[in-house]
Amino acid sequence: MATDIEVLQSGGAAAVNGCCKKGPGYASPLAAMDGPKESLIYVTCIYTGMGRGKPDYLATVDVDPKSPSYSNVIHRLPMPYEGDELHHSGWNSCSSCYGDPSAARRYLVLPSLVSGRIYAIDTLKDPKAPSLYKVVQPDDVIKKTGLAFPHTAHCLASGEIMLSCLGDKDGNAEGNGFLLLDSDFNVKGRWEKPGHSPLFGYDFWYQPRHNTMISSTWGAPSAFTKGFNLQDVADGHYGRHLHVYTWPGGELKQTLDLGNTGLLPLEVRFLHNPSEAIGYVGCALTSNMVRFFKNPDGSWGHEVAISVKPVKVQNWILPEMPGLITDFLISLDDRFLYLANWLHGDIRQYNIEDPANPKLTGQVFVGGVFQKGNAVLAEAEDGSTYQVDVPEVQGHRLRGGPQMIQLSLDGKRLYVTNSLFSTWDRQFYPEMVEKGGHMLQIDVDSEKGGLAINPRFFVDFGAEPDGPSLAHEMRYPGGDCTSDIWI
Repeated sequence: MATDIEVLQSGGAAAVNGCCKKGPGYASPLAAMDGPKESLIYVTCIYTGMGRGKPDYLATVDVDPKSPSYSNVIHRLPMPYEGDELHHSGWNSCSSCYGDPSAARRYLVLPSLVSGRIYAIDTLKDPKAPSLYKVVQPDDVIKKTGLAFPHTAHCLASGEIMLSCLGDKDGNAEGNGFLLLDSDFNVKGRWEKPGHSPLFGYDFWYQPRHNTMISSTWGAPSAFTKGFNLQDVADGHYGRHLHVYTWPGGELKQTLDLGNTGLLPLEVRFLHNPSEAIGYVGCALTSNMVRFFKNPDGSWGHEVAISVKPVKVQNWILPEMPGLITDFLISLDDRFLYLANWLHGDIRQYNIEDPANPKLTGQVFVGGVFQKGNAVLAEAEDGSTYQVDVPEVQGHRLRGGPQMIQLSLDGKRLYVTNSLFSTWDRQFYPEMVEKGGHMLQIDVDSEKGGLAINPRFFVDFGAEPDGPSLAHEMRYPGGDCTSDIWI
């Protein structure tokens, strides 16, 4: 298999292997939109932090509306250990390896944010019932790299897997960096050059045609694992920067200070078109979507593209409540951006055909702190109070707020779960920890814009055999718009 550098310098894996040989994924983002309609989705489910004495597990959910088990969990794969906090997930191989016929999208990579374990799950033997292939133990990662608290996994065109790690074994933010695994999940070392590890880490996305990788900054594990405390922000334990690296060189070449408008920048995504030098990052605490872009001189700039205004509230911990943008994604044709406001409870759709001027085209409330039936009241500008009327789905009152989202390849169905991180879930939505999370599906108008809850779809993780669990990241067996990168 060609090295990552050889592949990228030659203009992509397809250029190396020839146009007629196919690897995993799709030749382009637009080709992916014509891919098969999803019938299964994998969901990371959490018992860590819930006091149930059970390991986290990977659920397989039937999302085929023609199936008799539609909208149900059809398989559960428990991890062999407790206390993991399965969080985000990725693939061993994706569309970045499309030109390599020896590669296959076989293993789902499950990093454990708290324990530091990394699981490789075989989804090819039986897609409906995945099985455990390998466990990367945290001691091996720490011994060889000093890294801990793994978060985001992306496949590389070389066949390697790269993971962002948010700190060292003691939870110190300055211990963060990027872990490289080989194609059989052996620890190879760090990706970034020595001395090129900034203070905080979180998510990352690379854009090879611009020789650039950009990473974001959440906070020190020693702070966020204990729950959210505003004092930790004031004390400098949370980030507000984007880090620009050379790709695939691993040299930190620029740091973008997002300032007080960009506190807690979490998910980072480039536009899918690999020729574009534009992307966005969702800044949770200040609830802004920041657009970043390449300047004519090769440096990178940034500006606030979307602002979610805080809401004045009563009976809450603060007099104003941020939306808390925790996840967002971009449709494969780069026409729409979707974001989730975990505290306010709404999902929004923006047209970004003009990336500098997003236009709100759809909004739907699926929970939130000030929904009807809760104690918290929102205040209007005239001083009157109100609460949001959130509909029940199949007789279920919606708990928590929208957190992780995943879009179908064709851009017409948006799947939503509601767990952020078990400690934060307990702090802000204790009812969800008690009664479990759930998963919804939102129908999307991908022509004119618009969002509506699908009343036929509701997965109740409060009714699991081993007790209520929390649902987080979602992945399709065939790849999706938040894991596939084109070169």
